[in-house]
Amino acid sequence: MMEFHSSHLKPLREGFVPIAWSEPVSRGGSVRVRAHTCGCMTPSYELCSAAGLVHIRRTVRSAGGTCVSESPWLRSAAAHRLWESLLDGHAR
Repeated sequence: MMEFHSSHLKPLREGFVPIAWSEPVSRGGSVRVRAHTCGCMTPSYELCSAAGLVHIRRTVRSAGGTCVSESPWLRSAAAHRLWESLLDGHAR
């Protein structure tokens, strides 16, 4: 039986840009997950869209519980650039 994983993040690169993570904010309506990283590693990340904006959701799982935070809500193009930077190790 083959197992399939989602994307894994590349190692952090020197001079990476820190993402301004904050508490989740409800903006009404449902949130649609557009892409995600593999859940086999923590933290895991999801590229989410809702209400015409896009953000990244970060989930950290530990023995003490689960902590969820979000990047700033951005227009689609800017959020996709941030997502690619995250995957490539240029942002975290």
